[in-house]
Amino acid sequence: MDEKMKSFLENCKTSTNQMFSPPYSGITTFFGTPLQDDIKNLDIALVGVPLDSGVTVRPGARFGPREIRYQSKMVGFYNYYSRMSPFANRQVADVGDVPILNPNNIEDAPKEIEVFYQTVSSAKALPVTAGGDHSITFPILKAIAQKEKVGLIHFDSHCDTASHGTFGSDLTHASPMSNAVEAGLVDPERSVQIGIRGFTELLWDFSYKSGMQVIHIDEFYDKGWKKVASDVRNKVGDGPVYISFDIDCLDPAFAPGTGTPVAGGMTTFEALQVLRGLRGLNIIGGDIVEVSPPYDTSGITALAGATIMFEILCLAAESRFFELDS
Repeated sequence: MDEKMKSFLENCKTSTNQMFSPPYSGITTFFGTPLQDDIKNLDIALVGVPLDSGVTVRPGARFGPREIRYQSKMVGFYNYYSRMSPFANRQVADVGDVPILNPNNIEDAPKEIEVFYQTVSSAKALPVTAGGDHSITFPILKAIAQKEKVGLIHFDSHCDTASHGTFGSDLTHASPMSNAVEAGLVDPERSVQIGIRGFTELLWDFSYKSGMQVIHIDEFYDKGWKKVASDVRNKVGDGPVYISFDIDCLDPAFAPGTGTPVAGGMTTFEALQVLRGLRGLNIIGGDIVEVSPPYDTSGITALAGATIMFEILCLAAESRFFELDS
């Protein structure tokens, strides 16, 4: 191994042999981080939530965390753009998957997720999550957004604010964002939804009426990613904020393996550039959801998901969350 790279890793707060071993060897964890059950003394907890009971079209996102773990070894441990590693000054570990005993019960499964994240929150660890379908975001927020309302930066092709009972349940992946606002967890005036498009526009009245900013894909391209990143920063301000990234925000050319693909989305590069424009915010957590490996055996979608998860992890490592918590 190159001595410079070896020296760098050896001086990181989080360092394992698996980080610099070949990606096809060893036990697969997120980015080669240690696997541990104990969340105590962690700065950042990497979590998998293998649940897709909340989908309304194509299932398969339950396999997302496992495939994202595999592809994450291709992403590595160093961010060339930011010139930093999230492992340099933070204690990070893969704490495994949320143990969901009732995955087919759309009422019970969210409660199991919430209980797990309450443990993460009690340990004062910042969670970065791989889903799973988008229904998981609501119980995560229920567990970690208790002190005050949080802002929301939401990348998606859908607003996920469908009215009650639209798909027979209020807990599907069509409603997590409206659920979070109605529960008093998310401040709609500090929330932005980016990349929205498609025929489901008729379902998103809640977003407009509540005060959430909706940036359709047309507006995204008119403004450009630099202006969008600036607008997002202005919208969410200095308060706590959660990032939720649905992989179907990307065009299906870059992420075909998802349950509800919608043509005409942004590129992976553009999504990464917007995320990179959010450095220094008070991030309290984030997730990447709706990666559905059965629809993309090449692994392109999971690689995009792992890359986005790493970018969120980098934002988390630099978050003001740690300054304010100390």
